[in-house]
Amino acid sequence: MLGGLFEKLKTGLTKTRDNLTDKINDILNLAVTIDDDLYEELEEILITSDIGMETTMEIIDRLKVKIREEKIKDPAEVKPCLKRVITEMLKEGEGDNKTEETDKKVLLIIGVNGVGKTTSIGKLAAKAKNEGKKVVLAAADTFRAAAIDQLEIWSQRANVDIVRHQEGSDPAAVVYDAIQAAKARNVNLLICDTAGRLHNKKNLMDELSKINRILEREYSDVKKETYLVLDATTGQNAVIQAKHFMEACPIDGIILTKLDGTAKGGVVIAIKNSLNIPVKYIGVGEGIEDLQEFDAESFAEALF
Repeated sequence: MLGGLFEKLKTGLTKTRDNLTDKINDILNLAVTIDDDLYEELEEILITSDIGMETTMEIIDRLKVKIREEKIKDPAEVKPCLKRVITEMLKEGEGDNKTEETDKKVLLIIGVNGVGKTTSIGKLAAKAKNEGKKVVLAAADTFRAAAIDQLEIWSQRANVDIVRHQEGSDPAAVVYDAIQAAKARNVNLLICDTAGRLHNKKNLMDELSKINRILEREYSDVKKETYLVLDATTGQNAVIQAKHFMEACPIDGIILTKLDGTAKGGVVIAIKNSLNIPVKYIGVGEGIEDLQEFDAESFAEALF
């Protein structure tokens, strides 16, 4: 990972690091032996960093095994050991989740309003455009006029094409027109901004299955992925939200935004462990280049 990007990641994780690592340092500096009390204190710190109960228990179990296997006796060696455990957890199944680069791709982006969905789409579009790809955006979150206008602004910023209809029109019709535009312009990446209404799961399912049917029919030879955008500042609520969305449709990856604004960055570990969905991108700032591809090693490095 490039130096500049890593610095951004490190800065973006400052609040989480202060919450997690500083507290761990404090208790390890005072510890004389590695005992149950020490594990309990570590447990408490992990839970308050929004790693969640279930994932925390698993981390502690793995840590105990590693400490036994490596015959670690000095409390000062617990932290690097914990870092290895967390890195391994984040990397599990990474091989299967590497997005193979294909010439053409469709991304369906879902997520409730306010999580940074439209902004993430804008940043993804800008990133692809900078890599020399042709991009079209589909403004298929048609139930919110603001979403359409916001996406229009991002399309201008990123200098990519957009297909939009009026507010309240059929999202699937927007996607249909966007597919035709993508074919005509020989586009590499079509990004569809779709529904942000989770409270009515039936509507969400119907809408997404209609969009998927159109993609299947009109654009079947193109690789399709569905990414869910979650707001890191909501901590464990983000995990709950993801579970609800997973009931409505299959999800291929997570975009986790606003990591720079929260001490709850441990939620990245909870998402990976309890949902088994790869985190594809993380947002560590306001800038267009602050949406970074997720890298387990760099994340663990920046966290500690």
